[in-house]
Amino acid sequence: MPVLVMKFGGTSVATLDRIKRAAKRVSREVANGNDVIVVVSAMSGETNKLVGYVNETSPMYDAREYDAIVSSGENVTAGLMALTLQEMDIPARSWQGWQVPLKTTSAHGAARIEDIPTDNITEKFGEGMKVAVVAGFQGISAEGRITTLGRGGSDTTAVAFAAAFDAIRCDIYTDVDGVYTTDPRITKKARKMEKVSFEEMLEMASLGAKVLQTRSVELAMRYKVKLRVLSSFEEYDPNAGTLICAEEDIVENNVVSGVTASRDEAKMTLVSVADRPGIAAAIFGPLAEAGVNVDMIIQNISEEGRTDMTFSCPVDQVSRAQNAVSAAKERGEVNFEELVCDTEVAKISLVGIGMRSQSGVAAKMFKTLSDEGVNIKVIATSEIKVSVLVDRKYTELAVQALHDAFELEKA
Repeated sequence: MPVLVMKFGGTSVATLDRIKRAAKRVSREVANGNDVIVVVSAMSGETNKLVGYVNETSPMYDAREYDAIVSSGENVTAGLMALTLQEMDIPARSWQGWQVPLKTTSAHGAARIEDIPTDNITEKFGEGMKVAVVAGFQGISAEGRITTLGRGGSDTTAVAFAAAFDAIRCDIYTDVDGVYTTDPRITKKARKMEKVSFEEMLEMASLGAKVLQTRSVELAMRYKVKLRVLSSFEEYDPNAGTLICAEEDIVENNVVSGVTASRDEAKMTLVSVADRPGIAAAIFGPLAEAGVNVDMIIQNISEEGRTDMTFSCPVDQVSRAQNAVSAAKERGEVNFEELVCDTEVAKISLVGIGMRSQSGVAAKMFKTLSDEGVNIKVIATSEIKVSVLVDRKYTELAVQALHDAFELEKA
C-alpha cells in the first residue's frame, strides 16, 4: 500500500475532541487505500509545562533527564490517538521514538536524525496494522538515551519518516490553512498560496514565517518530499492548504512570493575597529563559539585604518554577543572604541524565486519604503531574497506597503 504521513501539531490535538477530529481525517485516508504514519506533537501547552517543571526542579539540569521528561508529552498524545483510532475499528498502535527506532545524535535538546530503519513498522503494516502513530520530537541516541530534536521537532520527525518510507506526501496539520503571502494578522490582503517552492519556504521559515520548522523544510528539499500545510479545523477538501514542492512542479513563478517580518532582531555595531587582515575572523569567531546566530553583516569604508562593523542577531542573544566581543577585546584579539546595541529593530524580507531572472526588485523595495518614510538601517540580499532592518515601530507599515507595491494579493 502507498504510505501517507500526517502530522498533527499541538493545537490540533489539544483536547480529546480535537484528537477525535484528527482521527476522522486519518480514517478517511485509510479508506482511500493508504497505510498511514501519524506523527503527533504533545497536547498544546504540555511541553511548556514540562519544561517549567524541569527548570523549577533543577535550574542546572542534566540534559539527558530533561529530554526524558519533555518528550513524555508526545507519548501521551500518541497513545490517545491510537486508542481513538482503535475505537473507530482501525488497526493502530503507538510508537515511541526508541521503538521505531529513530536513531539520533547524542546532542540532547537539539539532536539530529541519523537513521530511521523501516523494518519494524513495515512488518506491522504487513500484519494488518493500518496506522502507526509515532511520537514526534524524540529519538534515541547510540548510548540508549531518549533524545529530543529541539522545539518544533515534530515537523522534522514527520518529514524524515516521509523520506524514509518514500511516502506519497507529508501533510502538516496545524492551526492555519496554508502558507500566506504575509502574516494575515498584519494585512487582510494576505493571500493563501496554492504552491510554494522548497527554496522559498526555506527562506520564509528562516526569516520569520512560523508555519514550518526550518530543519523540516531543509530535509524535505534534500529528499524531495512533497509537503502540504493545511488546517485541522476546516472541513475536508482534497485541494486544501499549500503544497510545498520542487520549483519544476510550479508552472509559473511570481517575481516576489511573500513578505516576512521578524520582530525578534537586534543590530549591533562595533565602532572604530582596527581595519586589518583577520579582523572579521577575530570578531565572528568568538561569536560563533558563543552560539550567536549572526545574520546580516556590514563593514563600512575604512578611514585612517579604522572601520565600523555592524551585524544583526536574535534579540535574545544580545547579552551573549556582548560578552563574546568584550572577552575578545580583553584578550587583545580585537580593538574597538564602543559597542552600540539597537534592540528595537525588525527584519523585513521579500522572498521569491522569480528574483533570479528579474531585476529591479531591490530598487522597488527601497523606493516603496522611502515613500512611506521608513529608514533602512541594514541591507542583505541573496539570490531569492532581499532583507532590510528597520525600526520595529514601522513593521506593520513596511509589510503592508510592500505587499501592496508588489501586488501580492493577486494570484
